[in-house]
Amino acid sequence: MAHADGDAKTPSAQDGASADGFHLPPLPADAHVSQSIKVDGRTLSYTVTVGTLPVRDEKGDITGQVVYTAYTVPGKDRPVTFALNGGPGASSVYLNFGAIGPKRVNFGVDGANPSDPAALHDNQGTWLGFTDLVFIDPIGTGYSRAMVPEDKATKLFYSTDNDIKYLSRTIYDWLVKHGRIASRKYLVGESYGGFRGPRITEYLQTQLGVAMNGVVLLSPYLDASASDNENVSPLPWMLTLPSIAAAHLEREHKLSPETMAPIIDYTRGDYATTLMKGRTDPAGTEAMIRKVTELTGLDPVFVQRSGGRLETQAYLREVYRAEGKLGSRYDSNVTAWDPFPYAPHQVGGDPILNGIIAPTTTAMVNFVTQTVGWKYDGRYNALSYDVNNAWHEDDDANKGSVSQLREAVANDPNLHVLIAHGWDDLSCPFMASILIVDQMPAMGDPTRVQVKEYPGGHMFYTRPTSQAAFVQDVKAMYGAR
Repeated sequence: MAHADGDAKTPSAQDGASADGFHLPPLPADAHVSQSIKVDGRTLSYTVTVGTLPVRDEKGDITGQVVYTAYTVPGKDRPVTFALNGGPGASSVYLNFGAIGPKRVNFGVDGANPSDPAALHDNQGTWLGFTDLVFIDPIGTGYSRAMVPEDKATKLFYSTDNDIKYLSRTIYDWLVKHGRIASRKYLVGESYGGFRGPRITEYLQTQLGVAMNGVVLLSPYLDASASDNENVSPLPWMLTLPSIAAAHLEREHKLSPETMAPIIDYTRGDYATTLMKGRTDPAGTEAMIRKVTELTGLDPVFVQRSGGRLETQAYLREVYRAEGKLGSRYDSNVTAWDPFPYAPHQVGGDPILNGIIAPTTTAMVNFVTQTVGWKYDGRYNALSYDVNNAWHEDDDANKGSVSQLREAVANDPNLHVLIAHGWDDLSCPFMASILIVDQMPAMGDPTRVQVKEYPGGHMFYTRPTSQAAFVQDVKAMYGAR
């Protein structure tokens, strides 16, 4: 478990040594810098802190060090928001420099290149005007690191249950260390961070005695099992069809909530029913294939041979095949050249995923080491494939976080949850969250848990208009003006 020790460094923390003799060079002391941003017509002055919190086992020995980046503004009664990305294996740089921090770098949009200058500029969509922000990098991401050998690190940090426990304790320790335990508290998690969100919230409520006021789940991965059993269940195909149709509408310049509403209704109505009937209703199947072709704009032969069941990676090649390009599963209207266009299956990586590592890493390393002055020459992991590969996808992870979402909302009648998605996202499609929330009991006020969708994909906040709409919805949940 993590334990805050104030500004003092214990010998093992200072020396970078654990009880079993594992040794790493020490991390620097916490560093601070003052900055300002002009947002909404006013200048906002704030302090940036890059700091560490030790993770300790039940004996009190240090097993890891979590590095965080905090942005705080002077003033009484300010809320504090903790931010986590996903992966597993992703640092929090994407939320920090893409979505809600005071600075941003260009990435994840069509036309963005990895070699473009990684210059930071003021983020007009920052949340810093109404909440302090703490970005947490889980162990193995960013500069955060295990202080034990690899086999022990895998057991302690790279599995579902332990991940939730030490990250929850990290939040608790930051609050205690900085005297903020009585502040209003919020949590935002993106992607697998959205999986973490309900579990951390419920664990904090019931085990550590810290109650969140609100949770924002951004493109969350809430139910891993929803895509299982694609040979029998209509659910896997129901999740992705609306996002594929949304991408087509966007290419036609027709995407809006009004044009999406009938597609959502069709998906959970006639589409689901026809898939369930299967070969017992050939006329219905033919009508469904015609409808899917109309909704997606795809080649009728491709849709027919797919049986109206559009596998994501096959779609991402098919939709841009004539141009020799691939669409991204994170936003199918963001493309890159297909390096192996004649291969039977996609060989190259994802257009967005491959394109965001360089700008985010360059921007963060320069910011931390040069601007803030936290002088460290170790590697920064914006996205660690080693962590992802080491992760234990156990039965607990496959259960998702829907149960913890329901329990956390039931535990606290004042807890509000905003689930935010981009229409075009095929990695964590919005339809999953709609179906999940549709099945939740109202628990007094059904508006306490809301799903909102915006133009764009997994990182829809990279589009200024979508980010602006998202911020307004977040402000409404926070009660900010």
